[in-house]
Amino acid sequence: MDIATFLHLLHEEIGLTKRSGKKHIIHFSSARDYYACKAELKRMKSKLRNLTKVRHLDIIHAFSCTLRPDSKLRGLTGAPIIEEDTKITVHHMVNNKIVTKRASTLDGSQTIPWGVDQVGAPQVWSKSTGQNIRIGVIDTGIDYNHPDLRHSISRGINLLNRSMLPFDDNGHGTHIAGTIAATGRLSGIVGVAPRAIIHPVKAFDHSGSAYVSDIIAGIDWCVHNDLDIINMSFGMKSYNRSLEQAVMNAYYRGKIIIASSGNDGKKKTIDYPARFPQVVSVGATTRLGRIAPFSNRGKQIDIYAPGERVYSSWLHGKYNELSGTSMATAHVSGVVALMLSIKPMSPLQIKNALRRCSVGLSKRESTRWQPGHLNARRAIRAARQS
Repeated sequence: MDIATFLHLLHEEIGLTKRSGKKHIIHFSSARDYYACKAELKRMKSKLRNLTKVRHLDIIHAFSCTLRPDSKLRGLTGAPIIEEDTKITVHHMVNNKIVTKRASTLDGSQTIPWGVDQVGAPQVWSKSTGQNIRIGVIDTGIDYNHPDLRHSISRGINLLNRSMLPFDDNGHGTHIAGTIAATGRLSGIVGVAPRAIIHPVKAFDHSGSAYVSDIIAGIDWCVHNDLDIINMSFGMKSYNRSLEQAVMNAYYRGKIIIASSGNDGKKKTIDYPARFPQVVSVGATTRLGRIAPFSNRGKQIDIYAPGERVYSSWLHGKYNELSGTSMATAHVSGVVALMLSIKPMSPLQIKNALRRCSVGLSKRESTRWQPGHLNARRAIRAARQS
């Protein structure tokens, strides 16, 4: 493939995209071709301004940009593979009754939400608080001004507008961050791992929707910045090769990816990316410790965690209750931070430890392994024994 010809044509095609244009991912056949094209693009974009609209996805050796469905690029001899970018959504119950209130007890002391208490996090804080464990939350952003999150936030990125901070305009990302690592001082809530560090990665818009290319760019940023855990409280029904490639590459670089299974109440299937074997897949339980009716379930689940009416931080310094496997995933990310603070572990070691140390959900005897409930004390013990 002639790189200069390809980039000139790409410049023209981007210029022609108007209402008929859709986001696409351009895959190169080899890393060598990708980096050669990337280097040439860097040289040419000062003259061909449309090339500034191309996003690099290093982790999968691909570009992302808007193209027409009948782009001439498809007809080039030896051209890269071009696939349409697809949408993906956050995992929380849209029909949930949201309660907005201040989180404080009558004497003004801290509040430990029921889910944080149920997984047993307070019982292990004398041993681990997740100190210095870095967690990328690929979501809708974060409320930087929330009093319970100020001491938990570090550098992040806004993939929708790189000139802006990843401010949350939806609430979902702020809610997830609170469950993982809130540090309410005199009043407010405490998360599962209150000394862990949240790196907000805004890939989702105000409606909780994102493109797969935004997720891949988020994973790429987390890997490039050497984060320990990637929380992915979102999902899609259909398989996507680009997303799988990004997940696999992050996994092989030692990143622990934790994702929600979905809220369709399905008994034998879960959403992507949770369905990928390199990911810790999470289902949701109720306050009574039973599988939540809305949670996807089955053998593909690795662990269950609290996901019903979970109380956490919200926009404008407030607090909300939300239900969903998103909320369950945040509890697991917090417990994994507690584990990593005790001892460095690989993604496979973490996954096996969580499965091994879970508390059984069923009282019936079974000779086959079944996913159980998250327990921080057992998880810490498994980390020490690994």
